[in-house]
Amino acid sequence: MNANRNLKKKLIQTSAIAIAVAAMSASAVYAHTEYEDQVAQLVTSENATAGVSSAISGMQTTALSNAKATVTESSLVAVSSTAAEAETLSVESTSVETESTDSEWTNRLMANVDEFLYVRASADANSEIVGKLRKGDVAEIVSVSGDWTQITSGNVSGYVSNDYVVVGDDAKALAAEVCDTIATATTGGLRIRSEASTDASVVKTVSEGAELTVDTSATVDGWVKVSYNGVSGYVSSEYVTVEQELGSGITTEEEAAIEAAEAQAAAEAAAKEAAAASSQTTTTTTTQNAAVAASYDDVTLLAALIQCEAGSESYEGKLAVGAVVVNRLHSGYSSSIYGVIYQKGQFGPASSGKVASVAASGPSASCIQAATEALSGVDNTGGATSFKSASSGHAGVVIGNHVFF
Repeated sequence: MNANRNLKKKLIQTSAIAIAVAAMSASAVYAHTEYEDQVAQLVTSENATAGVSSAISGMQTTALSNAKATVTESSLVAVSSTAAEAETLSVESTSVETESTDSEWTNRLMANVDEFLYVRASADANSEIVGKLRKGDVAEIVSVSGDWTQITSGNVSGYVSNDYVVVGDDAKALAAEVCDTIATATTGGLRIRSEASTDASVVKTVSEGAELTVDTSATVDGWVKVSYNGVSGYVSSEYVTVEQELGSGITTEEEAAIEAAEAQAAAEAAAKEAAAASSQTTTTTTTQNAAVAASYDDVTLLAALIQCEAGSESYEGKLAVGAVVVNRLHSGYSSSIYGVIYQKGQFGPASSGKVASVAASGPSASCIQAATEALSGVDNTGGATSFKSASSGHAGVVIGNHVFF
């Protein structure tokens, strides 16, 4: 009888402790000593069986309530902590957010400017300028410090303001917008076809190494849409390598060297132009040659030719045309003014009938004066017997819009 009672008592004790421990495990946050003491008191009583179940039920309810409160409080602390941390991260990431779905662009940056962005020696707007990131230049991000990002691009390293840059996927999108994509021919005789098909007509062939501009808005499997020297079409992707042309930063020293080279080239070009102009504008003095016996009709005819050839020129230009006719007469082109002017293939206005028309209606007073002075032997061309447009580049004496030689 005592053995049975002790066994029953032992079972009750074991069951009660097991249930209490299970409740404590569920909460994992309350002090269980108090509840173990209550269980111990219950199991010391011979008649504890009836009260164990309800007592344990009460303890579970209390434990779970305490657990719920504790867990809720812990959760709030954790949420609060997480929120504070997230806020901090958000503030930091407002400066430069480098996340990108394209790993190639994760640590890349581009200057979001129309022309260029200064690269400075330190994270300070007043620090020394060490270079520039121009539109289309890409830089690698070294580190981020507040409102500044340390970068490296080409031979320039330094800091740029985050106010004027984009990173990650935004930089990739900007590159697609402002940078050309180039397809380089990897074989000779590459065919550019009118359509993305081997059956389409060939509009042009290019040599190996030729660089074609890619139209990235048109995508066809196995084909690349390109343009080359004004011709557009498609090339097989099998015979080209496609790469985006990304620029890189420039140091102040490199920029100075480029500017010096450009200035030197401009100076050389100006010198060549001056030399060419000098060869065309050999200075001659006005000379007095022998006068030509001329009738009123000769003066009128010569004045008409002058008006047709140099009517809009200065007086010097008009005189020069008259001098050419007189010089030809002295050189034996013909024995008369009429013969010189109407010599076959020499003066277009004469053969077209324009000279006769002007002579009939009467040349302008300035043209008559120039004709009269030329017939008197005045020559401002240095003995020239021909003239052309000054834009022809022919060597000689340039007077107005003509070069005389």
